[in-house]
Amino acid sequence: QVQLVESGGGLVQAGGSLRLSCAASGRTFGSYAMGWFRQAPGKERASVAVISSGGGWTYYADSVKGRFTISRDNAKNMVYLQMNSLKPEDTAVYYCAAETTDWVTPDETNYDYWGQGTQVTVSS
Repeated sequence: QVQLVESGGGLVQAGGSLRLSCAASGRTFGSYAMGWFRQAPGKERASVAVISSGGGWTYYADSVKGRFTISRDNAKNMVYLQMNSLKPEDTAVYYCAAETTDWVTPDETNYDYWGQGTQVTVSS
């Protein structure tokens, strides 16, 4: 069983930055791919970024390429999402999730464990 707890969300002006963190429990964290997803009001949840267990492979949604960076620290059981040049359309609840076969996939149906989410609001 893996528990995921996100933090770092908040209110920021357009053009600003936030760093989201996801703390994971469990000894097997280092063998999982980890993803960040987001759900905006009235929209379906969508993938943002994914990172492989060792950090060597990443995926980014087109909408965040060049602005967001996913990273992880397996020694600390942490995964991060650095978000720069934020836009109002980035406003959403952000979730981290664990994919236990280490598959770097944006398909949320492949993720077995989810955090509770953290709200990010970008004002114009």
